[in-house]
Amino acid sequence: MTFPVITHHGGTRGVTGSCHQLHLDSATSLLIDCGLEQGADARPDSSALGFDISGIQALVITHVHLDHVGRIPALLAAGFRGPIFCSEPSAKLLPLILEDAFKLGISSEPAHVTRFLQLLKSLVEPIAFAQWHSLIEHEHLQCGIRLQRAGHLLGSAYVECDISTPAQSCSTRVVFSGDIGAPQNPLLRPVQPPERADVLVLESTYGDRLHPDRSNRRQRLEAAIDRALADQGTILIPAFSLGRTQELLYEIEEVLHLKGLLDTSGAAASDDQVDWAQLPIILDSPLAQRVTQVYRELHQYWNDEARQRLSEGRKPLGFSQLVCVASHAKHQQVVNYLKSTGRPAIVIAGNGMCSGGRIVNYLKAMLGDSRHEVIFVGYQVQGTPGAVMQIGADSVELGGECYQRRAKVTTLTGYSAHADQAGLVDFALGAGRAARRVVLVHGEGRAKRGLASALRSKSAELELEVDVTVPA
Repeated sequence: MTFPVITHHGGTRGVTGSCHQLHLDSATSLLIDCGLEQGADARPDSSALGFDISGIQALVITHVHLDHVGRIPALLAAGFRGPIFCSEPSAKLLPLILEDAFKLGISSEPAHVTRFLQLLKSLVEPIAFAQWHSLIEHEHLQCGIRLQRAGHLLGSAYVECDISTPAQSCSTRVVFSGDIGAPQNPLLRPVQPPERADVLVLESTYGDRLHPDRSNRRQRLEAAIDRALADQGTILIPAFSLGRTQELLYEIEEVLHLKGLLDTSGAAASDDQVDWAQLPIILDSPLAQRVTQVYRELHQYWNDEARQRLSEGRKPLGFSQLVCVASHAKHQQVVNYLKSTGRPAIVIAGNGMCSGGRIVNYLKAMLGDSRHEVIFVGYQVQGTPGAVMQIGADSVELGGECYQRRAKVTTLTGYSAHADQAGLVDFALGAGRAARRVVLVHGEGRAKRGLASALRSKSAELELEVDVTVPA
């Protein structure tokens, strides 16, 4: 057998469960991500590890979404005690994400949670972006890794692995993309393609499509809010706690800032106008609040524009009209207050597909009132309550009961956190030296086929020799 060799323990049947073992020789390997299969991709025993950990020297994490880290509890339960390498933001976020998942899926017993978190934190080793880190220095084998920004969420990275042996005239470079972000993220720095890749393991989530223009996304959000608030109702925005919520807060702060600059008359709002200066932005998700706090603390990882706002004295993720709801009792009070008063407000709550979480109680209370509006900013999986509402159904099942929908429903595009086909092709082929071999993972069959076709077509156009494969 000729090394290195890659074994896939997930991420090949669909868009979740990313977990790839890079075998450096017959007894030494690295694990890149250890994700949970979710939704239609999930096997009945999807939370189980499903592979032998012998010889795994380290785990390297691309980012902290559960489809990339959700099997870490099973990995530790199997006896893994090697280092867990990730970026500094990921090191801060990982315990938050896995604590929440551990409580929901394994045990909420405080002693169990504490023991798990102590073990996890003892293994995590943050490393800086764009710097090589030596993992293995044997006489017959050397391997280093380097994390580069992936633009998917704060701390997300793609992983470059450089492997050399005495028999090689030059090293072998294996790159794992993780999830590659879409351009024009309001908070994050843009993605730079890898300078070299002998093998590129590439995600293909949106490999068969192009995203709508993102350049006027904030303006479309503002227009949707203006239209919805004209009816003096509440705007409900279902959003996941990590990534999407922080982008929304950043753009809503910009809307509020511009409204303040435009309204210089000092006149009070009339009865049929929304007083933007008093409009509450309600963040009703304890996990989203903890994640947002980490985003605030790690502002050095933001892009130049976002950091410029901080230097101007603005607080993009902690502005004065932001109201955070922590306890369940307070949550119920807010739901009842908004239902009974009809006061205009913007509520951001989890989860993003309305299949659980606090957003469900808001929907139960307000979905039947035409003054209110639900704004979707993310993909809705078929069969979820979010998807049912998105297609305009007159009723939706929530918590086992059917509720009439009279509230308006709007979908805003441009909020995908994944690169589209053009972005993925550019990532693979756009650097000085294109990837020699591309292995497509983390996508549905149609997306992989579409991306494979696009990569072959573009490489032929550029007169490049690129081998594109799709593992079974």
